[in-house]
Amino acid sequence: MSAPAAILDIDGTLVDTNYEHTIAWYQAFRQHEVLLPLWRIHRHIGMGGDQLVEALAGREVDEERGDDIRAAESALYLAMIEMTEPLEGARDLIADLKGRGREVVLASSAKAKEVEHYLDALDARELVDSWTTSADVEATKPEPDLVLAALDKLDGDEAVMVGDTPWDVEAARRAGVDTIAVLTGGFSEQELREAGAVAVYDSIVALREGLADSPLG
Repeated sequence: MSAPAAILDIDGTLVDTNYEHTIAWYQAFRQHEVLLPLWRIHRHIGMGGDQLVEALAGREVDEERGDDIRAAESALYLAMIEMTEPLEGARDLIADLKGRGREVVLASSAKAKEVEHYLDALDARELVDSWTTSADVEATKPEPDLVLAALDKLDGDEAVMVGDTPWDVEAARRAGVDTIAVLTGGFSEQELREAGAVAVYDSIVALREGLADSPLG
């Protein structure tokens, strides 16, 4: 039986971006006269922008101002993207997995410009087998499109996802893929396990240390 491939979420899992996204969404909503507390926005980070606006502000706001809010968030986040950094051990985890003979696909529904920035920050272009962008999906997490798109880029059909939010876990579950979760996205172990994570680690460093005994071991 072949070893499972690794589908690695980028935002919040490999690169520390969740709080910059939270602030960008807060400012985008505020620009369009929707004032939301930061903690509520953070609870939805990991959910795709095509669903986040309605989830936070309701269908009427989404229908009337959703596209403008999403465009504002994208511009605001790009203005902060240079502040983001790979999380400790992120590239080493990719190297560990490749050293174990695993295929590795980086999974993101971000625009290509953002993904290109992350690939450079991780120095991962020549290390990973493939990656996804927004061009590969129709609906974002928690819909399974992103995970299915990542699976399509693999030679085999067995994979394990590594993610940081309940939305990652749910999207993978809908695609029939187990998820290892890390706490770097700001969600608790209980929340991640309730969403269906099969294992939870404090960080990428802790996952690397326990990799042999993990579902990717």
